[in-house]
Amino acid sequence: MDSLQADRGVRPLKGAWPTLAILCFVYVLNFLDRQLLSILAKPIQDDLGVTDGQLGLISGLYFALFYCLISIPVGWLADRTNRVRVLAFACGLWSAATVACGLSANYPQLVLARMTVGVGEAGGVPPSYAIITDYFPPGQRGTALGLFNLGPPIGQALGVAFGAAIAAAYSWRAAFILLGSVGIVTALVVLARVREPERGGLDRAAGLAPKVQPGPAAFWPTVRMFFSTPSLLLVALASAATQIITYGAGNFTTLFLMREKGMTLQDVSLWYALVVAVGMGGGIFVSGRVIDRFTRRSRVAYAAVPAASLALAVLPFLAFVWAPTWPLALVFLLGPTFLNYFYLSSAVALVQEEVAPEQRVLSGALLLLVMNLVGMGVGPTFVGMVSDAVRGSYPENSLQVAFYALTPMYAVAVGLFIALARVLSREEARA
Repeated sequence: MDSLQADRGVRPLKGAWPTLAILCFVYVLNFLDRQLLSILAKPIQDDLGVTDGQLGLISGLYFALFYCLISIPVGWLADRTNRVRVLAFACGLWSAATVACGLSANYPQLVLARMTVGVGEAGGVPPSYAIITDYFPPGQRGTALGLFNLGPPIGQALGVAFGAAIAAAYSWRAAFILLGSVGIVTALVVLARVREPERGGLDRAAGLAPKVQPGPAAFWPTVRMFFSTPSLLLVALASAATQIITYGAGNFTTLFLMREKGMTLQDVSLWYALVVAVGMGGGIFVSGRVIDRFTRRSRVAYAAVPAASLALAVLPFLAFVWAPTWPLALVFLLGPTFLNYFYLSSAVALVQEEVAPEQRVLSGALLLLVMNLVGMGVGPTFVGMVSDAVRGSYPENSLQVAFYALTPMYAVAVGLFIALARVLSREEARA
């Protein structure tokens, strides 16, 4: 479907904005619970004796395998059933598993609890993408999804602020238990307050002709459609390359700032939280508005905008890694934190508008499968293993070396987005 054809007079469904606020809060908890492990890496390492490599596996490959593979059957189920109920159950499950992380007495128990968090979170984001797309008409979805995608920066900022503060005042275990309990209550709120919207109703009202399926979308035809469509495959691969950077660096940034730059948990809870809130939150919000503005002229903007933002992020990222003090490092970190996430709203909006309404949850899950299996699975695992491998030669700055080794992925991500831009340009020319 082409958002350029949309009737701009179509309005969001009644209750769209309160629903978006609830779904965004669920996403906040999703990302907050996911990031607690990396935020509290130092006290967890001190308590359980976890190495950088083990930390990379539990926050990267192990988590990604469960999160990504479970998201596919969950996406298929949500496309055929009630998406709101799937989301509420998932929220309750990952929140209970977060509480279990705080009760873990050793590394294997922490691994098991963490895997369960991944299983629950697999049902969080894809149903939300589809629900939002059916609450907001074409031409407003970039902004709506951009606001929804504020969940990660808000979740990470709150995780840094509250997680570090609770850990400093009590223990890292208390942070997991208290913040996980909030999610259990939120799952009940979703069930009570969010209404299931009609699939594709606003597309038809906007005068578009969605690719209507005869009933619920079949699983394998949707999978084949996704991976055989050049634009969908390229946006997934480009986003995956970007997430190798964001997850690889992001999952170790707190540990890097504390161990190699000298920050304390109290410093982290205030200053790093502000960097995440302002930088990442601002970048995701601005990107949604930029995508809506420029895609009205050309769909090529879905690729050109993230390509440009990632190219601009390289130098400040290198400066952040180099900086000799943590205050200077945080100043430089604002740049990549703002620019690294322009891809997210672009990728989600492109996928949701390219497929039939009955395929949106599963297609969103397939996007996340590629993005997270590669990005989350490879990024933290790579950084942790490189840090362990060079620790003997660089005992004081092994993570700095690992971050430098991560930097070439920017070139890969920019190259894939440029390839996507060419595909979208050819499609427009044919149309």
